[in-house]
Amino acid sequence: MTPPESATLTPPTATTPVNDIPETKALIKEVLEAYPDKAKKKREKHLNVFEEGKSDCGVKSNIKSVPGSMTTRGCAYAGSKGVVWGPIKDMIHISHGPVGCGYYSWSGRRNYYIGTTGIDSFGTMQFTSDFQERDIVFGGDKKLLKLITELDELFPLNRGVSIQSECPIGLIGDDIEAVAKKAAKEIGKTVVPVRCEGFRGVSQSLGHHIANDAVRDWVFPQFDKKKKQGDVPEGTPYDVAIIGDYNIGGDAWSSRILLEEIGLRVVAQWSGDGTLTEMINTPSVKLNLVHCYRSMNYISRHMEEAYGIPWLEYNFFGPTQIAASLREIASKFDETIQAKAEEVIAKYQAQTDAVIAKYGPRLTGKTVALMVGGLRPRHVVPAFHDLGMKLVGTGYEFGHNDDYKRTTHYIENGTLIYDDVSAYEFEAFVKELKPDLIASGIKEKYVFQKMALPFRQMHSWDYSGPYHGYDGFAIFARDMDLALNSPTWSLIGTPWNKVEVAA
Repeated sequence: MTPPESATLTPPTATTPVNDIPETKALIKEVLEAYPDKAKKKREKHLNVFEEGKSDCGVKSNIKSVPGSMTTRGCAYAGSKGVVWGPIKDMIHISHGPVGCGYYSWSGRRNYYIGTTGIDSFGTMQFTSDFQERDIVFGGDKKLLKLITELDELFPLNRGVSIQSECPIGLIGDDIEAVAKKAAKEIGKTVVPVRCEGFRGVSQSLGHHIANDAVRDWVFPQFDKKKKQGDVPEGTPYDVAIIGDYNIGGDAWSSRILLEEIGLRVVAQWSGDGTLTEMINTPSVKLNLVHCYRSMNYISRHMEEAYGIPWLEYNFFGPTQIAASLREIASKFDETIQAKAEEVIAKYQAQTDAVIAKYGPRLTGKTVALMVGGLRPRHVVPAFHDLGMKLVGTGYEFGHNDDYKRTTHYIENGTLIYDDVSAYEFEAFVKELKPDLIASGIKEKYVFQKMALPFRQMHSWDYSGPYHGYDGFAIFARDMDLALNSPTWSLIGTPWNKVEVAA
């Protein structure tokens, strides 16, 4: 992509570190001095500075958090219910346990969907078995079975039920698998038990894995049965599935538009705006396109092994990566699709140039510190670069080693890396690196705004979006400009640059 002359940008180069490497390493040591020796020894493994030429970011990950630190992680229940299963719109998702977990996770993300809430779609509704003391003592199996049958009477157009188990379920030993089998016979629909008790694993990441395994064990067998009966829908050579896009603010719709424009047929997208039928039919596609690698690589690998379906991770953030991803996706198909991909890229070039011409001069050279979960700590980086912005730090809430290896393809020499960063560490790094913009989650938003720092909530796009695709890039650029160049910031100052406010 070549921006118009009026918006020529100078992205950070590999030979010019975005941070002074020795100084940033010294900063890490200084920040660690606040910890007791044992905690310091553990946390120093999770902090590093990326150096050009290395195959990973040099940090440990997917290890339990240091007790007492203010981590931003969630639990296995959050990973399953809030991410993988919750957005499946035509199923009822029961939070099995005390009401608190269900209430906290109720409508926490903006997973847009098409349908009539309470009739054929239930994504923004909350169902809970509301455990009381007697349920802890005597067990909740009978209550759960009654709940499932009553819900099926109240909402007859639901296509199935998932049981999202909370911590007490694993502790008292409720047999949710037996309940699921019995309930499925009674209501004649799919009932999926998910052993995602919150205490499992070190973060929400294991919840993703458990949820994927539930799809493998309780959903895909229905496809196998249909295949034996010859009841699988007839496909085309261009059938694909979007896996791991949760349709935050309409992201999956933006991605789908581009994929269909280049001639592919999207027969399934989940879990954002997804349905149980789409999940069941996914093993019939020719290629799985994985957006959130961390949450859905497990089921994609299973489909490759069990059904011979290849999978590809793609990135639709920013025009540079959109074009690269469209070309890579098209390369898996024939020349017709490849030619259409080039046509689509060319079609949106003028729009892209206009966005960069408008916002590039206002954003070029601005620095960003990222800290989110899932894929965003690396996938969003090229969109910032397309606008001439520089990334000075990034890290994952619950990333694994392979996430950090993938991150090296996106970041520059000298980038500060922080895994499972604590509230203290993140604030200390920001005060020293002095980024112009913080792009993180809801838990950090108000802390940094009170420090007079422009902030964008990158977990659910701060109630904006979509950010995927060419149209999404225009919204992304506008939102970054609104955050950074609001006249509000002229009235107050950051802790390191206080501005006198006239009385």
